[in-house]
Amino acid sequence: MGFRTALSKGLLNMSEVKQELKAQVELFHELTGHLPPHMDGHQHVHVLPEVRHVFAEVLEEYGIRYTRVPIEPGLHQCDWIPPSLMDFYLGVEEDSFNTVDVFTRHGIRWPDIYIGLSTMGKNMSVSNIWSAIDTAIVEFTSKAPSPAHPTPQSGTVTIELMVHPGYPSVPPVGGCGEGPDDFSQSWERLHELQTLIKPELQSHYKTRNIQLCSFKDL
Repeated sequence: MGFRTALSKGLLNMSEVKQELKAQVELFHELTGHLPPHMDGHQHVHVLPEVRHVFAEVLEEYGIRYTRVPIEPGLHQCDWIPPSLMDFYLGVEEDSFNTVDVFTRHGIRWPDIYIGLSTMGKNMSVSNIWSAIDTAIVEFTSKAPSPAHPTPQSGTVTIELMVHPGYPSVPPVGGCGEGPDDFSQSWERLHELQTLIKPELQSHYKTRNIQLCSFKDL
């Protein structure tokens, strides 16, 4: 949130943002021996005004083909999301819509469907995941194709399910930035982990002919 505040006040230098992005890509390459097949921003900062442009430039420069565009079908109907959080999500959605053309111009792609805001933390359940997938597929198949998402030749649709499986952080360790935040310390991360490994969910994937993969497989 501090990053967003600084941006709104005009306190960020985009040349420094670009320098930081490149430094992170270089460090990733140094540590792993290869470039990331996918890159996005924590709390979706990569779709913010101004940032989206330098972010796209860095991805194109390094040949990183995939990112995230957090526009979730059916989000507006999710009445279980608290108003304050929904306001943040809708702001992310608006920024994402305004980012699509920028990413497309730089040859960057993203999965056909994004899901994760409505199924995050305590809201994650097998039934919620499937409801989100069903809603998204119906909406996607009713849309006209776009350059970033041409009509699938094989009938295959790609979906990114954003998740945060793990264990509660114990201060001062964990989190991003200056120590763990409330979500990082909560039981909700373990709840996500336990939900995602349920045999019921794995069985459902097989029944629906859904194959789990990573961005490097696309």
